[in-house]
Amino acid sequence: MATIAFIGLGNMGAPMMRNLLKAGHTVLAFDLSEAACTAARDAGATVATGPGAAAGEAEVVVTMLPAGKHVREVYTAPDGIIAKAKPGSLFIDSSTVDVDSARFVAAAAEAAGHAMVDAPVSGGVGGAEAATLTFMVGGSDTAFRRAEPILSAMGKAIVHTGGPGNGQAAKICNNMILGISMLGVSEAFALAEKLGLESQKLFDVASKSSGQCWSLTSYCPVPGPVPTSPANRDYQPGFAAALMLKDLKLAVEAGQSTGSPLPLGGEAAQMYALFCNAGFGSKDFSGIVNLLRGKP
Repeated sequence: MATIAFIGLGNMGAPMMRNLLKAGHTVLAFDLSEAACTAARDAGATVATGPGAAAGEAEVVVTMLPAGKHVREVYTAPDGIIAKAKPGSLFIDSSTVDVDSARFVAAAAEAAGHAMVDAPVSGGVGGAEAATLTFMVGGSDTAFRRAEPILSAMGKAIVHTGGPGNGQAAKICNNMILGISMLGVSEAFALAEKLGLESQKLFDVASKSSGQCWSLTSYCPVPGPVPTSPANRDYQPGFAAALMLKDLKLAVEAGQSTGSPLPLGGEAAQMYALFCNAGFGSKDFSGIVNLLRGKP
């Protein structure tokens, strides 16, 4: 078992941290939220005074932070975790950030003699709680082998996607597919309603034919056909629309930086921006069907 520093105890980070405790690891936790720190202490973690203090007592450091600027600051500040960590530490960043930030921080960590992987996740809060997340892991073969047993305590699928930053690249591309496909499924159900076709009937046809996709069969955006989908609990996330918008913006930025045209990805980002600007960013991203139906 390892001594692990876990920094960032939000909706995803807190249950991930608890699963490390359940697996028998010792966890030093930190978050800017006092309530999150109290909950971590109640779960059995030791609360550190800051990221650097946590890293200095651990063999492995896991971070789950909001954006690239936070990752850069926490890792590379003069009193950050790269400077304060024990020699040869392993860093695992499970934040969803831009590829450039992931590669910048990985290079800084490696230059200081540490190993690092970027390991963003798919699976939402439910997956974090159930330890069934999918991790997309970018980093060297050696760093991946060190990270894999730690990640296995928090997820069911651990995929090595290549070198530094490739975990973020995989996450951005995957979620762009998801955002676009959910819009297509939502448009179809909105149109079916206008045409007098019941949602269940459309589901019965599309789920068994060429319209089949995860957004339809596992996460159907209208109440009824898939009982476990957020549509059946008033679109409580799940995966919040604001997070989908964040990922689509990252995809658009990546497209711009690489000269890759993303006409559908860009349009999807605009649609989710409309949904969030209408005040529904905290709802599940599948709730965008209601914007298309004219009743968000």
